[in-house]
Amino acid sequence: MARNLKFTLIGLTALVLAGCNTGEPNGQQPQPAAVEVAEVVAEPATLWSGFTGRVAAPETVELRPRVSGYIDEVSFTEGELVQRGDVLFTIDQRPYRARERAAEAELARARSQLTLSEGRAERARQLLGSRAISREEHDQRVAAQDSDRAAVNAAGAALENARLDLQYTVVKAPISGRVSRAFVTRGNLANADQTLLTTLVSVNPMYVYFESDQQTFVGSRTFFTPDQRPQVRIGLAGEEGYPHRGELDFIDNQLNSHTGTIQFRAVIPNPDGTFKPGQFARVEMPTEQLSDALLVNSKAVLTDQDRRYVYVVNDKNVTERREVVTGPQQDDLVVIRSGLQPGERVVVNGLQKIFFPGMPVAPELVQMREPDPERQLASR
Repeated sequence: MARNLKFTLIGLTALVLAGCNTGEPNGQQPQPAAVEVAEVVAEPATLWSGFTGRVAAPETVELRPRVSGYIDEVSFTEGELVQRGDVLFTIDQRPYRARERAAEAELARARSQLTLSEGRAERARQLLGSRAISREEHDQRVAAQDSDRAAVNAAGAALENARLDLQYTVVKAPISGRVSRAFVTRGNLANADQTLLTTLVSVNPMYVYFESDQQTFVGSRTFFTPDQRPQVRIGLAGEEGYPHRGELDFIDNQLNSHTGTIQFRAVIPNPDGTFKPGQFARVEMPTEQLSDALLVNSKAVLTDQDRRYVYVVNDKNVTERREVVTGPQQDDLVVIRSGLQPGERVVVNGLQKIFFPGMPVAPELVQMREPDPERQLASR
């Protein structure tokens, strides 16, 4: 039995050896795996940080009537653009026209009374000179003249107020922008300074507000000066990347003590109405300027739990695993804060062919970043 087992093992060993020699005749070693490598780029770089922001209109108006009355007409199409001065609502004008006429009549009566008192005061001054009237009666007539003049002024003010109220029955757009729906329709009562008629928001340009932590604020402050307004990149939900460009125009004057953040604001053109108030937006802002940053293609960086590493090819074309500390990503390149040196060759394509560190490879040198004129133009 033991003898048979011995012969069986010898036969299996021979078969295994024969199978190993079948693929590589004459004992040749396997060819090194072909991979693409690129040299670590060292160049000045502006680092960008991402934030979540919210779109807001520079001007927002809650339109309320200045006088009370029943809505007589709604003169706009809901949701459309309106210009400043366009008529939106008309309140029943009949009561206010009647008040205007009453104020005009009161002014006419006061003026007539003033004319009479002015004549009596003038005669009193003449009679006082010839001592045909007492000083007391003279003073009474002059006082009556002053009182009637004051009554004319009061009647004139009442007429002006009545005319203002009549003007306020025509509710006009105070700004140019997009109007919401009519919250009060024809035939309903609108109370002065209380009833919300509709809302208006300006549409071009728009604001994007976002919050930054204290550390990022310190770094970004160097980009914001009275003579310099840094550009920001903005993207909306459903959009790829950051296709829109805005300009940082405001930093709040204090940090929020509850959250430890400070508010930034970017202004962005909106001629086609892409941005609407209340939308969430993704924002990238420049936060750091490096004079000599090390950059590698993002495809070269691998992850092992919480560690990042790359494969470096040495002078003998043997791979080395190198742990790195990464920074922000700039387009298709990643900033390497430590772990690499300028000029070292890093595997960027063919990583799936490397099974272990120390494996020999056949490297082909390529560019770390691929030329893309459209991307370069968009990043300016």
